[in-house]
Amino acid sequence: MAEMFLGPVITKLIELLAEEVKSLKGVRKQVKSLQKELEFIQPLLKHAEVKLESGEIRDVMQVWVKHVREEANRIEEIIDEYLYFVEAEKHHRQSGCISCFHKACGFVKDIKQRHDIASKIQDIKDSLREIKDRGQGYGLRPLEQGASSTTTNVEAPGDPRLCSLFIEKDEFVGLETESEALVRKLVEGSSTRSVISLVGQGGIGKTTLAKKVYDEEIVKGHFELHAWVTVSQSFNLKKLLKNLKGQICTTERGMEETDKEVAQHIQDLRDSLKAKSYVVVFDDVWQEELWEDINSALPNNNKGSRILVTTRNVGVANSSPCDLIQLQTWSETSSWELFCKKAFQSEFQGRCPQDLEDLSLEIVNKCQGLPLAIATIAGLLSRKEKVELEWRRVLGDLNTKSGMNSQIERISQILSLSYYDLPYPLNYCFLYFGIFPEDYSIECERLYRLWIAEGFIIARGEMTLEEVAEAYLKELIQRNLVAIEFEYRENKKCRVHDLMHDVILSRANEVCFCQTWDENKPRFRGAGRRLRISGSIENVLKNVGDSPIRSLFFSDIDEQESFIVTLFKKFKLLEVLDFDRVPLNILPKEVGNVFHLKYLSLRDTKVKILPKSIKNLQKLQSLDIRETLIRELPVEINELRNLRHLLAYRVNESSFDGYDGVRMHEGIGNLKELQSLTLLEAHRGGIGLLKELEKLRKLRSLGFSNMTSETWRGFWASIQNMDHLERLGLGAKDENEVLDLQYISSPHHLLQELILVGRLQNLPDTIPRFQNICVLILSFSWLIDDPCKCLKVLTNLESLVLESNAYEGEELHLEKGGFEKLKVLWMRKLDGLKHIEIDEGALPALEKLYLFHCPLLKEFPSVKHLKKLKHFEIDGSLVLNWN
Repeated sequence: MAEMFLGPVITKLIELLAEEVKSLKGVRKQVKSLQKELEFIQPLLKHAEVKLESGEIRDVMQVWVKHVREEANRIEEIIDEYLYFVEAEKHHRQSGCISCFHKACGFVKDIKQRHDIASKIQDIKDSLREIKDRGQGYGLRPLEQGASSTTTNVEAPGDPRLCSLFIEKDEFVGLETESEALVRKLVEGSSTRSVISLVGQGGIGKTTLAKKVYDEEIVKGHFELHAWVTVSQSFNLKKLLKNLKGQICTTERGMEETDKEVAQHIQDLRDSLKAKSYVVVFDDVWQEELWEDINSALPNNNKGSRILVTTRNVGVANSSPCDLIQLQTWSETSSWELFCKKAFQSEFQGRCPQDLEDLSLEIVNKCQGLPLAIATIAGLLSRKEKVELEWRRVLGDLNTKSGMNSQIERISQILSLSYYDLPYPLNYCFLYFGIFPEDYSIECERLYRLWIAEGFIIARGEMTLEEVAEAYLKELIQRNLVAIEFEYRENKKCRVHDLMHDVILSRANEVCFCQTWDENKPRFRGAGRRLRISGSIENVLKNVGDSPIRSLFFSDIDEQESFIVTLFKKFKLLEVLDFDRVPLNILPKEVGNVFHLKYLSLRDTKVKILPKSIKNLQKLQSLDIRETLIRELPVEINELRNLRHLLAYRVNESSFDGYDGVRMHEGIGNLKELQSLTLLEAHRGGIGLLKELEKLRKLRSLGFSNMTSETWRGFWASIQNMDHLERLGLGAKDENEVLDLQYISSPHHLLQELILVGRLQNLPDTIPRFQNICVLILSFSWLIDDPCKCLKVLTNLESLVLESNAYEGEELHLEKGGFEKLKVLWMRKLDGLKHIEIDEGALPALEKLYLFHCPLLKEFPSVKHLKKLKHFEIDGSLVLNWN
């Protein structure tokens, strides 16, 4: 929490002191003093967090923390307003001749501005000192002065997970297969000590499964010694070892209460375990360091001993060599069976009455396969009258999140534990999912760009900010807080569970992280820095008032140009502006006055022209104009020296390659920070444009359309030194243009995705050297030889798309020994294809197979040997769907 509120502000102050030296003339001393005040309050805020978690003087602490947060927001407001003033003055000076009178007025205005910021800073410092004194009066102290011990001694009023340890046998459904497999792993196999890790999101049933297996007679009888240790988020190593000794050591020495050192406890355990077989369960492990601490206490005695770990975090599981079992959400069948057993356990023979079936299915679907939620809500319903009115009330509680009773609140408590374990800035990154609606899947790369624009991503060594953002998302996935939805890599999306989304909204509301203005629920508290406007825009500006909005998102609004102009004037400090899929026809020139803007998305709008004032957005990092009507970018775009991502294309089925790119003027070489540039029209810019590409050494994603033989040769020469290129998409002007791959003298070693739309004479000998390619899309290639014979050597290929006569032959042969990692195979509009042969043992990793519009293909390939196949689709008809 301390890092969450104060970290970004302190970082902004440090950056201000480092980068705005000239503009800080006269106020530098006050800014430095303010930074010191915040750094003193930071450890007090950490102690306040401990008191809040323990329930100690909770109301008082919440008010104190609220005051700290409000002052932090005031500081950011002052900094941003001052920097806006500095930027506005700079643009004014650059706009043309300035008279002596105006210079004098500007000088006076500058002095007044510095005096105002100095006065405001002094006022905040006085307020912070008062807050600090009040906090110390509440007993807050820096943690290093002794408060840290509180964390290991906090006793929660009641562990909401406790009931997971006591499940009746007839209630245990949905995990029978996992249970049998886990028992076998414990009692069979090697005599060496081994570790098994159960991993999954909160409420998935890890503890329930582990306890059931631990209590099995076959397991109890197989091992001489047994121990169950609940670890949890805050654990004391010495207490944990004493707990373990109390269950393992039966000698008098093991029961001694003398205050031994950790090393002695470890030695006692080793002595007791060295000659016996044992099974030890460590339930609810959160920290990777646990294994490092506990490993030496558990000897590998070749007695077939087993250690079972349950955790939400894949990283924790991988901290030791282990057999990892990832628990997934339950199927509809298992979910329904559990619900009925719990809700109707004492009546209707455990079956749902017909008049409640539809409502019950709605409730079960709301739980999305999470057994904790199903069991808790079904248990609540089991104590209610079995009538439609009661069922509707519970469903209403789930939908509105209001009037939540203690049983439903218990779900939130358990899921919230994962949130409280997140460090800054991961907690901010996680809360960001609250901006988007429930069930919303967001493109991972869009999320990275937004996180960077928000300032959540902290530079790490030689990694780019985008790479750090990707690492953050992987961490959230490892912690089972976010689920990935695999498609083609460039369209990979992620989402959070509906119930976790509820938790996010609750936590976001606590810290005023974001808000939604909805015409159906017009409620605005005025403190959030991020706002999503949904529905009618009438009365929005009046209700939002002077709120410190920095990020604006829109969904399903009715466009009014006057509203947008007023928006730019009212929220001049905006950093993120997302018009994604808004019926917007014009981007007003006033956008050029939003100097702090870092992210601008006009995707899927009807905007035709970018105003010349776009050049004023010198902090702009991401510009997304995909699926707009913009066909040419103004020359002023080349002045945006901080631009990292320029995304511009539109689907056009009448064009040869299926897409329209945009035209750019010479000067593109100035955009040296660019990492993404797609999609440009090659033949319109000519050789001069291609020559300038050589200056864009940081490019990672590049796309060109309308390529000719002439531009093709020049293109490969211009990208030879792009050492970071990961994604490349190229489309020919028409079917007569040949994409001659022989020009590829040295394939880019980092290239992961390659899209080629156009005639290929053949697949060259260089193809095997593209060993990092994960996605390959070939379209209108008119290849005569079976491409699989050449492509099967791409050992990292995960997705292969052959469409629109990429291959003209009659037979495709997928041989054993090739395509070892291929997960997705898509074939569409291969007009000459008559037969597909898949060898037994081929495509061992294939999960999805699609066949569309292959008119001569009368006999479909046998898929019985494809053991991992989950989805098989032919011309839109689902043949197989195993999830």
